Amino acid sequence: MYPELGQLALILSLLLAVLLSVVPLVGSIAGRDNLQAFARPLASGLFVFVALAFALLTQAFLTDDFSVAYVANNSNSMLPWYYKFSAVWGGHEGSLLLWILMLAGWTLAVAIFSRRLPAVMISQVLSVLGMVTVGFLLFIIITSNPFDRLLPNVPADGADLNPLLQDFGLIVHPPMLYMGYVGFSVAFAFAIAALMNGRLDAAWARWSRPWTTVAWAFLSLGIALGSWWAYYELGWGGWWFWDPVENASLLPWLSGTALMHSLAVTEKRGVFKSWTVLLAIVTFSLSLLGTFLVRSGVLTSVHAFASDPERGVFLLGLLAITVIASLTLYAVRAPVVHVRARYGTLSREIFLLLNNVLLVSATVLVAVGTLYPLVLDYLEMGKLSIGEPFFNLTFSPLAVATGLLLGAGIFSRWKKTDGGWLGRKLLWPLAVSLVGTAAILVGYGGFSLWAFVGVFAALWVTVATLWDLWDKSSSRKGRLHGLKRQSRSYYGMVLGHLGLAITMAGATIVSNYGIERDVRMEPGDVASVGNYQFAFREIGERQGANFTAQYGRFDVIRDGEIIAELYPEKRQYPVGMSVMTEADIDAGLFRDIFVAIGERITDNAWAIRLQYKPLVRWLWLGSVFMAAGGFLAIADRRYRIRERSRATAKTASPVTGSGESAGVVS
Repeated sequence: MYPELGQLALILSLLLAVLLSVVPLVGSIAGRDNLQAFARPLASGLFVFVALAFALLTQAFLTDDFSVAYVANNSNSMLPWYYKFSAVWGGHEGSLLLWILMLAGWTLAVAIFSRRLPAVMISQVLSVLGMVTVGFLLFIIITSNPFDRLLPNVPADGADLNPLLQDFGLIVHPPMLYMGYVGFSVAFAFAIAALMNGRLDAAWARWSRPWTTVAWAFLSLGIALGSWWAYYELGWGGWWFWDPVENASLLPWLSGTALMHSLAVTEKRGVFKSWTVLLAIVTFSLSLLGTFLVRSGVLTSVHAFASDPERGVFLLGLLAITVIASLTLYAVRAPVVHVRARYGTLSREIFLLLNNVLLVSATVLVAVGTLYPLVLDYLEMGKLSIGEPFFNLTFSPLAVATGLLLGAGIFSRWKKTDGGWLGRKLLWPLAVSLVGTAAILVGYGGFSLWAFVGVFAALWVTVATLWDLWDKSSSRKGRLHGLKRQSRSYYGMVLGHLGLAITMAGATIVSNYGIERDVRMEPGDVASVGNYQFAFREIGERQGANFTAQYGRFDVIRDGEIIAELYPEKRQYPVGMSVMTEADIDAGLFRDIFVAIGERITDNAWAIRLQYKPLVRWLWLGSVFMAAGGFLAIADRRYRIRERSRATAKTASPVTGSGESAGVVS
């Protein structure tokens, strides 16, 4: 009965999404306030019924209802309850339902927190979000129904959840990632609505900017959680493998970063309007592209969900409709936008434009490296493997250039910057960064070109950001008063830039100074990695909730003292007859010690992977800083202003927008 109710909830959600797509849009075009008033109730109803369907699917997992095919294929009665809960999105159908739930949640959030926007704009934004929801609801109902029954042949038990997914990472990684992916649909909806009503002004950028920023922050956390999960779960000790599905999440993050900065210029100076709209369309299209890659069967990956060609054709059609329709509207409407603002050849506008060029270039590079082999294979023109060497060689220079440009751009001014003044401002940050880089490389005991460039870029961004903060805190009432005077948006930018620097430093140091050894060891053997010795003490067995494990005990020794005991495991899952490697890690802020058990070589000998990972935690710490910066930025006061007075509205400049349209959230 409950699965049938879930199916009914999905059908009712589809009907509400169709109404949301049509009724408010007709009302905005015809000027019918009564039709536009349906937008928010329809958005609320859509969320309620999608949430009901998701809750009913969750109930089927928690009660071991193996009459539901999706539950039978992705769960087992021996599975702990928390993994049963996360198994709801552990496969294709459930993860797609989670995606739709996130989309409905974002739609509801826009309906609630945009009450001061003009009725025409919010009606069109919610209508566009309704159209996107219609596409995904049709997809799940037609090709990926999570409530399909196995009646009358109900299995006695389920096939179990993929052991790779039986981890805390599954609980947090997909929801965070999807919040970012789906969040860019809001920026897309604002862009399409602005094109439809011709309101490509600074007010539009102010409305769209916080939604874009929070989506970017969630995606940053999602990507970082996925990297962390792969690092400790797969047993390889790597943090990024340039897997096509990893790249699929990186693409919208890169273009979304460019979109955030472009929105800042549009809001502050009223320029780059057409470019900003195009970036919003491209970013959401790349989110859809990632969905297609994961669910179409064109990839073979630990991340891929489905291999049904019917699903791939449906998603490809949805992607094509979205891209063609939005770009057609852009081609018709964008050329009528006129920009009156002027800026010099050395200005903050130019630095942000170059920032966009580098980020978009990186996006194109990753897209070509990811898709080109797939296209060749599809056209039967041969197989080509593009992996880590290509991406490291081509992507790293763009990342370093972005950091160097960022550090210089922090000190630039809007409209025009004096070259001599800027050079003098950069002199001390440059000197401090060079000295700091030399000291760090000496401390790690080796020099390489890429280590120098990467560390310098990270220090350059850090020093420039903190130097600018020191300058801005200058006040007659003291530094503390000067710091309090700065806006939350500014501090969000500071955190974001520091987070980028921390990530760059971590990536550079661990890539150039990390040590890895694959050795053959028996209990009693000792192996060395850098300044650490690993003593293999014993091999034992233990029983888990739904697995058995062989574990090794290793003492990690430095300077004659035991600093850690590690217990890596080799787990056997009897239901699916799977074997998994569970590494054990002695984690620290400045280094990780990593041990993983590989295959048994003889009765007493094992293949062991030993690794020393300096600053590897900084990769994820930097992402946390970036995400925190995004969340802090959207808490800025100007995004909470409800409505200015009529007098203020009359005197508002064209660049800053009218008082009535200044508010973003109620």
